Amino acid sequence: MDYLPIFLRLTDEPALVVGGGSVAARKVSLLQQANARVTVVSPELEDSLAQLKTNNEINHIQGQYQDDMVRQYRLVIAATDDAKVNQAVYEQAKAFNIPVNVVDQPALCSFIMPSIVDRSPVVLAISTGGSSPVLARMIRSRLEALIPASYGRLAALAQKYRSAIKVKFENVEHRRKFWESALEGKVSELVLSGRDKEAERVLQAAINNSDETILDEKGEVYLVGAGPGDPDLLTFRALRLMQRADVVLYDRLVSDEIVAMVRRDAEKIYVGKEKSNHAVPQRDINKLLVRLAQEGKRVLRLKGGDPFIFGRGGEEIKDLFHEGISFQVVPGVTAAAGCAAYAGIPLTHREFSQSVSFVTGHLKDGTFNLNWSLLSQPNQTVVIYMGLTGLEIISQKLIEHGVSHDMPAALIQQGTTRNQRVITATLSTLHNKVKAEDVVAPTLVIIGEVVTLQDQLKWFDPDESSGIAIGNALG
Repeated sequence: MDYLPIFLRLTDEPALVVGGGSVAARKVSLLQQANARVTVVSPELEDSLAQLKTNNEINHIQGQYQDDMVRQYRLVIAATDDAKVNQAVYEQAKAFNIPVNVVDQPALCSFIMPSIVDRSPVVLAISTGGSSPVLARMIRSRLEALIPASYGRLAALAQKYRSAIKVKFENVEHRRKFWESALEGKVSELVLSGRDKEAERVLQAAINNSDETILDEKGEVYLVGAGPGDPDLLTFRALRLMQRADVVLYDRLVSDEIVAMVRRDAEKIYVGKEKSNHAVPQRDINKLLVRLAQEGKRVLRLKGGDPFIFGRGGEEIKDLFHEGISFQVVPGVTAAAGCAAYAGIPLTHREFSQSVSFVTGHLKDGTFNLNWSLLSQPNQTVVIYMGLTGLEIISQKLIEHGVSHDMPAALIQQGTTRNQRVITATLSTLHNKVKAEDVVAPTLVIIGEVVTLQDQLKWFDPDESSGIAIGNALG
């Protein structure tokens, strides 16, 4: 180990930065986050540093660095492009036993600046010993994705009750078990899901009763939106809960790649639905969620898109609420947003569309119950979920209510995945064009002038990896 990793307390301590450019500005920002009193030595200051000077947030010594300037400081950083100045700063700081860092010159450093994951008061520092700052940043980015921002609040809660727990539980082993129950169980999950006050009440009750069993996790349901298909569109919270679940109920719209990201030893139950074929009826899904949670299991209900946009999420949590079962709802990228973006079709545009309507094209008894007059208004985009089967009727109804038969329209098959196809046409010709293709669900239909932008704005081309063409010609 070439460097001893330590955390230096700089609150209200004087720190010197030699240099006034953009690199120096980044170092000043870090020192300010550590509450140091920063002085900058430089003939000139770049804009952000000049603003800090104007606001009296830093002290500025205007001019060149002079010998022995380092003497009064607790820590020194040199960030200039003058090799002689950098060398002098290093040698003089070293002579006074002051920690010194010369940016991008490990040989002239008594300490190095790591890449930082800040979840204050939790702070992680990643270093490659100066050998590869880029690699350190890559590692940091991975840790950023794995460590929720709310860990800082969890640590702050633990700090708040640390003394009380030390008094309540004099035995070190008892205290350790108590904290493990809190930080690995119910209290942790409450904080991570944003329910800090409830977490504090649970923790206080456990302290008052000297009973860590109060902290044990009970059955809970996670209603998680899996997005339209691309695993990269999952939220950090979704990924975390997917790794916590004991049992998973997933539907047809959840891609295999996403199901594979669930905890490996979790029980997986397929409850998918498709036209005229429900693997498990909705009422039975609701009952199953309740039963599994009552058994004390952490249940993940994984749904394509967003649970509350044509996802029946409201129906499922209604039963959970009535049974007193704790639940979390994690939004997902809805198909309209995800598929439109991947297809290069903006849902709104100042020249073409100032509003968006989401409707379901799912037939019931062969009829629709849609507000055709509203959907036929100009300067809007109409997005139809599950509209493949009823596409011809939808097109006819809109034309009957005044929408031009030449209105641009698009159908997106399996959007955001490697099987994505985009078929563009007009409102009067889209049905026949789709019929001539071998289109499979799930699909999304977009109607509006914004479709004309698809050829210019498309960026995601599955043809490169899957060999499936993207249709982009109107007509």
